[in-house]
Amino acid sequence: MAVTESQNPIVGEITCGSLLHQLQQIWDEVGESDEERDKMLLQLEQECLDVYKRKVDQAAKSRAQLLQALADAKSELSSLLSALGEKTFVGVPEKTSGTIKEQLAAIAPVLEQLCKQKEERIKEFSDVQLQIQKICGEIAGNLKLSEQIGTPVVDESDLSLKKFDEFHAQLQELQKEKADRLHKVLDFVSTVHDLCAVLGIDFFSTITEVHPSLDDSIGVQSKSISNDTLARLAKTVLALKEDKKQRLLKLQELAAQLSDLWNLMDTPNEERSLFDHVTCNISASVDEVIVPGALALDLIEQAEVEVERLDQLKASRMKEIAFKKQAELEEIFARAHIEIDSDAAREKIMALIDSGNIEPSELLADMDNQILKAKEEALSRKEILDKVEKWMSSCEEESWLEDYNRDDNRYNSSRGAHINLKRAEKARILVNKIPALVDTLVAKTQAWEEDRGMSFTYDGVPLLAMLDEYAMLRHDREEEKRRMRDQKRFHEQLNTEQEAIFGSRPSPSRPLGPKKVVGPRSNGVTSNTPSRRLSLNSHQNGTRSLSKDGKRDNNRPVAPVNYVAISKDDPGSPASGTDLTEASP
Repeated sequence: MAVTESQNPIVGEITCGSLLHQLQQIWDEVGESDEERDKMLLQLEQECLDVYKRKVDQAAKSRAQLLQALADAKSELSSLLSALGEKTFVGVPEKTSGTIKEQLAAIAPVLEQLCKQKEERIKEFSDVQLQIQKICGEIAGNLKLSEQIGTPVVDESDLSLKKFDEFHAQLQELQKEKADRLHKVLDFVSTVHDLCAVLGIDFFSTITEVHPSLDDSIGVQSKSISNDTLARLAKTVLALKEDKKQRLLKLQELAAQLSDLWNLMDTPNEERSLFDHVTCNISASVDEVIVPGALALDLIEQAEVEVERLDQLKASRMKEIAFKKQAELEEIFARAHIEIDSDAAREKIMALIDSGNIEPSELLADMDNQILKAKEEALSRKEILDKVEKWMSSCEEESWLEDYNRDDNRYNSSRGAHINLKRAEKARILVNKIPALVDTLVAKTQAWEEDRGMSFTYDGVPLLAMLDEYAMLRHDREEEKRRMRDQKRFHEQLNTEQEAIFGSRPSPSRPLGPKKVVGPRSNGVTSNTPSRRLSLNSHQNGTRSLSKDGKRDNNRPVAPVNYVAISKDDPGSPASGTDLTEASP
C-alpha cells in the first residue's frame, strides 16, 4: 500500500509534509531503526536550514546591491543637477517612500533624461570651446591653414548655463575681434593692391610675401589675422607709401626739368605731348596719384632718359639759349630805361661757354637770377617812369602849342582848324600841370635814391640832372620871351611917336618889329623839350651842358620852383583871354 501511495502520490502541490510522509512509508517498508530515522531527519533539518540561510544571504546581498544602486542613482542625480546648474528638475520624486525597486524605478527615467541633457550640454560646450580655441589660435598666429584642432577638454563638473553663457560671451567677443582684424587685413590688402598698381609692382608676390593666406584665391575667412600679419601689412603699406612719395617727387622733379628744357628750347607741343603722362602729375599730391602705372619704374627711367637727352641738346644749344636770356634781360632794362653794356655782356657769355669752366645749368640759373633782379628793379622804377612818360608827353604838347601859337594862320577857316583849336585847349591844361608834375617827379626820385643809395638814371642820364636842366631851359626861355616883349613894346612906342611927328603914312623903310623864329629841335621837338631818351644837346642855349654821369656846373643858377608861363601880351598868344597864367607846383 505504501508503494502504491508512492507511485500514486497525492495529486496537487508537492510539499515537505508529503515528502516526509513518503519517506516514513519507505522507512517502514525498509525497516529502518529509530536511530537511523532520527539521524536522517536531523540531517534533513540541517540541510533545510542551510538552504534557507543561503537564500537569506542571497536576499540580503541583493537588497544591499539595490540600496547601493539607489544611493548611486541619488548621488548621480545630485551630481547631474549640480553639473547642469539645476536646483530642481521636473520628475524627480520628492518623497522616498515605497520599496527599493519602486524608488529605483522612479529615479531611472529622470537619470536617463539628465544624462541625455548632460551629453547635449557637453557637445555645446565642446563646440563653443573649439571655436574659441580656433579664433585664439588665428589671432596668435599659431594655426596653419591645413592644421586641425583637437577636441577640447570639457569640464564636466560645471555644465551650467551660466558657464555656457560665459563661454558664449567670450566667443562673441573673439568673433568681433576677428571681424575687426579681418576688416583691417582686407583694408591693408586693398591699399597694397592700389599702391602696387600705381607703382607697377606685382601684387601677388608682394602680398604673399607678407602671408600666403592673403592671396585672392583663398577664402576671406581663411586669411591670417594674427598680430604678426597685421604688423607686416602695416609695414608693407608704409614702405609702399614711402616708395610712392619718393617716386612722385622724382617724377615731379623730372617733369619740372622737362618743362624747363622744353621752354628753353621751344619744343613743339607734339613732342611735349609724348610725356603728358609725366607732366600731368607735376603739381599733384601723393593721394591724388591713383592711375595704375603712373609711378612705374620704366616710366621714370623713360623720363630720365629724355631729360638726359635734352640736357645734351641743351648743352649744344647753350649759346643760343644764353643769348636768348640775355636778350630778355636787355629788353627788361630797355623798358626800364636802364643803360647797360650789351656787347660786353655777350662777350662774357661767349667766353664762359667756350672756356667750359661753368656748367650750363649754373650759367642759366645765374642769368635767371639776373632776370629776376632786373624785373624787381624795373618794378621799383615803374611809378617814376610812368610820370616821366607823362612829363615827356606834356613837353611834346608844350612844343606843339608853341608852334601853334607862332602860326599866324591858325584862326583861318582851313580844314582841321577846329581840331587844332581843341588840341590847343587841352595842351594848355597839360602845360599848366607841368610844374607840379616836375616837383612830384623830383620828390619821388629823391626818395627812391635815398632808399637805395644810388642815382636814378634814365638811359644813362641822371633824372634829377635832366629835370634840373629842363627847369633851367624853361627859365631861360621865359626870360627870352620877356625880353622880346619889352623890345616889342619899345618899338611900338617909337612908332607911335614917329606917327605923331610925321603922320600916319607908313614908311616902307620902317621895320615891322622882330619876328620869332622857331629854334632848332632835337628829334622833332624844340630845344627846350626833352626827347624820348632825354639826351640833351650840349650846344643848347650856348653855354649850359650836362655830362652823362650827371655832374653839373656848381656856378650855374638854380632853377626856380615856380615857372612863368606865356603872358597875355605875347604876340603869339590868342587874344581870346585863354592864355596861360603863372603856375605853381
